[in-house]
Amino acid sequence: LLDCDVEEPNCHLFFDTRVQRSEAVCIPVPVLDATKCNGCGLCSQICQFNAVAFMGELPVLFQELCHGCGGCIWVCPTGALSEAGSEIGAVEVAAAGRCTLVQGRLHVGKPLSPPLIRAVKRRAEKDRLTIVDGPPGTACSAVAALTGCDYALLVAEPTRFGLHDLGLAVDTVRQLGIPFGVVVNRASGRSDLVRSYCGQQGIAVLAEIPESVALAQVYARGGIPADEIPELRPLFEALWSRVLAREAA
Repeated sequence: LLDCDVEEPNCHLFFDTRVQRSEAVCIPVPVLDATKCNGCGLCSQICQFNAVAFMGELPVLFQELCHGCGGCIWVCPTGALSEAGSEIGAVEVAAAGRCTLVQGRLHVGKPLSPPLIRAVKRRAEKDRLTIVDGPPGTACSAVAALTGCDYALLVAEPTRFGLHDLGLAVDTVRQLGIPFGVVVNRASGRSDLVRSYCGQQGIAVLAEIPESVALAQVYARGGIPADEIPELRPLFEALWSRVLAREAA
């Protein structure tokens, strides 16, 4: 189980976890040796993120904007720029019952989550079925979590806002070429919103999780509803079977 929602990982809340190891994750950022700089400006010109700017004769480095691509170092003709590691977070590996839980924790104030997400995914065990818990939305972090997955399960709530976000997510996974299905969360009389959209788009609705106070109470205390609410277990077992069947197809 890979928790790739690195800005607020929460999968560990549902297991009695024991962290086995933690590893720092760094990205390369430029460091300036002013004695070697000739003020040519090539480093500023190649940077697409405004992490290098010229003020006078020397560049000013904004490391919090750096994406670690190394372009500025590559174009520098005098070797005035070199790489140094900047720690953005950590990857933790823990035992969680029968699962291995790998989660990323992005340091507060660090804006770059994709490198940490990729570090989490590199620690997946190749010979085991892997579930990726991704961040919400369709930004870079969500794309980083989705990339390389065999199947995507999109969870939507039956509201106008939920339908809008589902449409964006559908566009994203289609562009990535990932097969997918939809689960309606907090299903109620309003679920026709999502069902109608999915019908028009030819998207399979694989399950509808009912709106339930009992379910919310179990979730709020860190329990697993499929374990604590017996009548819900068949729903999740059927969902799991449908996902495996569609992924295999």
